[in-house]
Amino acid sequence: MTNSEYWENRYQAGTTRWDIGQAAPPFVSLLNSSQTAKPGKVAVLGCGRGYDALLFAEYGFEVTGIDFAPSAIAAATALAQTAGSSAKFLQRDIFELSAEFPHYFDYVLEHTCFCAIAPSQRPAYIKLIREILKPQGQLIGLFFTHSRPGGPPFGSTPAEIRSHFTPDFKILSLKPVTNSVPERQGEEHLGIFQLTVESE
Repeated sequence: MTNSEYWENRYQAGTTRWDIGQAAPPFVSLLNSSQTAKPGKVAVLGCGRGYDALLFAEYGFEVTGIDFAPSAIAAATALAQTAGSSAKFLQRDIFELSAEFPHYFDYVLEHTCFCAIAPSQRPAYIKLIREILKPQGQLIGLFFTHSRPGGPPFGSTPAEIRSHFTPDFKILSLKPVTNSVPERQGEEHLGIFQLTVESE
């Protein structure tokens, strides 16, 4: 689902069930753990209203949130201004970011973007991540691992996620999380993947 109008209409209609109204609890736990990443430049793809982006900015990361939908970017920008956050937000087609941000980010943050695009677009999504990350950069992903048919959100299994990413990334960890929001309990895995190849 890479149509800007489709996602903007979802925001306008208020049918944004993926929006949990807060930063994802597993990201909060990660940033307060011994595994927390060293602050750097992070891209939040499909950032929505910006809750995860604002969280990482609060912990010292230089954050750029990107989303298709103008309403999402407007809401995220307003939240950042209210909070006095350094996070920046851009309305873009994520699949066009490679030319604008080649090898630019230390991290890419994934949460409800991989599951929002059609499964046929996943190779292009992974290629995008590879091209905007610095060498040895990391993907920090909270993946929706439900098994329901159809979508979005399109589910995936941990094995499928590993299969998609291992050609280009080392799987540092991929584990089920225990502190998802109630409606996602048992359906999320947190992964940290490190880029092992450079983009073309």
